[in-house]
Formats: sequence, structure tokens, C-alpha cells
Amino acid sequence: MPLPAQMLAIEIENGALKPTKRAMPTPSANQVLIKVAAAGVNRPDVMQRQGLYPPPPGASDIPGLEVAGTIHTLGNNISSFNAGDRVCALVTGGGYAEYCLASAALCLPVPEGLSFTQAAALPETFFTVWSNIFDRAQLQPGETLLVHGGTSGIGTTAIQLAKAFNAKVIITAGSTAKCDFCLQLGADAAINYKEQDFVEAIKQLTDNKGVAVILDMIGGDYFPRNLKCMADDGRLVQIAIQNGSKTELNLLPVMLKRLTITGSTLRARDDDFKTAIAKRLLEKVWPLLASGSIKPVIHSTFALTDAAKAHQLMESSQHIGKIILTV
Repeated sequence: MPLPAQMLAIEIENGALKPTKRAMPTPSANQVLIKVAAAGVNRPDVMQRQGLYPPPPGASDIPGLEVAGTIHTLGNNISSFNAGDRVCALVTGGGYAEYCLASAALCLPVPEGLSFTQAAALPETFFTVWSNIFDRAQLQPGETLLVHGGTSGIGTTAIQLAKAFNAKVIITAGSTAKCDFCLQLGADAAINYKEQDFVEAIKQLTDNKGVAVILDMIGGDYFPRNLKCMADDGRLVQIAIQNGSKTELNLLPVMLKRLTITGSTLRARDDDFKTAIAKRLLEKVWPLLASGSIKPVIHSTFALTDAAKAHQLMESSQHIGKIILTV
């Protein structure tokens, strides 16, 4: 089927999301063009709209970091896929559109039994969680992971993956309902940070030993408090800074407890780095998705043209799990 010359896309104009028409993109030799069925909404999309997270050089200015759909056109070097294949893909931008370019190496088959809506919830969160919890922090079976923001897309993914690989999980969330949801999802303990000091709660839950790994998206004043929650040889992974990038820090606990403090962003990393993650996910996690052992948590869906409403929901922090745009 021939492609139209233009496609519907969502662009950012003066801090707002606006439906528009864009020229149809053409894949390079190592890319595929995906006819998008669904696209995930992520916190970095909101930050990009606000002018706080510009796309890396060479990336589309259209927001959207993950899509699912069918491959329409193959680049000249691509032999691993065929037109019509059902895939989900991690992209550096361009997801909020009817068609999206993706590196073929960063496309993964839609797991058996999953819809496009479910598959669109996978790439950004699963790449992020795997690379940070298992690659950077080296979470081991039997260790305890603390996840701040347990009901976010990242949080619900982290709970399931950590439990699937036999770790213990403690989460923080801002309501009883959110805490209860995380417990039902598999978390071993849940702390309502509006009612409890999570530092004291962690001490009680771990017999003052602390946790081995912390996955934190909050930053700011959470940083020194996190250090108080960490066990000897603990690892803190910072992946977002919703409470700000600066805080005062006492370095003594870092030395005395031999703590490791690390962090990362995913979007600007090169394809080789992301491809290595994709291979590990395909080997270790995709079978769990196909079997139903783990599954993405979807809070709500919006039409592509209602992307602004999806951002409003994300900024309200009332969602549990992922927000998805359907095309």
C-alpha cells in the first residue's frame, strides 16, 4: 500500500501539544518505518514539552520514546524483519505520530498474547529498569530493592522484574490505594510516604540493615535520605530528578558503608548500548511476558489527538502504571 506524503503527528508549540501534519519519514539503511498503533507516554515527554529535556542531536523533535505497530518499510540493510511484522520499538523521538522511524536493532517482536497497546508500554520502561537495576546496580537474588514511585510505569515494571528474578521489593507511594496496588502486584512491603518517614520505615522493615539497591526518580531532598536507607555496599541508581538536581550531602556514610552512587539517562545513549539491552530483554524477559508471568500495567489510553490530556494526567500523578496513546 503506497504511503501518503504526509502523516498526522503531535508537535510541541510554546509548551503545548498540537496536532499537525508532517512529511512522511523515510528509513535509512538500518532503520524501519513503523505504522504506529500505539505509543507510550513517559515523564521525559512532559519534560521535553516544558523545554527541560531537548531531543539529542539527530532525533525527531516530535515527542514519544516508544511505539508498537507493524513494519511498513524496511531499510536496505534489514533482513531480520519483514513488512507486516508486529513490533515494539525504543526510539529517540517521533513516537507521537501515525508513522515512526526506528533502528531495526531496537525493535522487538510483540510478545505472544499482548496487544499493541500493551506492547507500547514495554520499551522505555523495560529498557530503563533492566539497564539500571540489573546492569548498573547488579541486583542479586535475595537482595532488597527500594523503588520510589512504585505505581509509575517504571515502578510497576521494577516490582515485577525484581520479583521475577527473586529479589525482595519495597516501594514508596503517595496513597493507601497505590500502596495496596503495589502489594497486589508483588511488592513485599509498601510505604505511604505521606503518612510515614520512609527512612524510619526502611529501618524497621530491614532490622536496621538497609536495602541493597535503590531506584530513585525523585532526587532533591530524597538523596541524603536514601543514603540512610542503604545497607553496606548498597547501590543507589538515580534515573530522574523530579524534586530537583541539588541537595546537601554528608559524604561520610558513603565512605563508611562503601556505597555506590550512580545514575543514567537512556535517550542519548548510542544504538550499540541499547542493542545490548534489547538482546538481554529478548532472552530473559520476553519469555516471561509471553507466558503471562509479568505484564505491563496500563492505567488509561487516549487518542493520539488527545495527547495533551494524557500529559495532564501524567502531571497529576494520579495514574497507576502506563498511559498510552492509540492511533
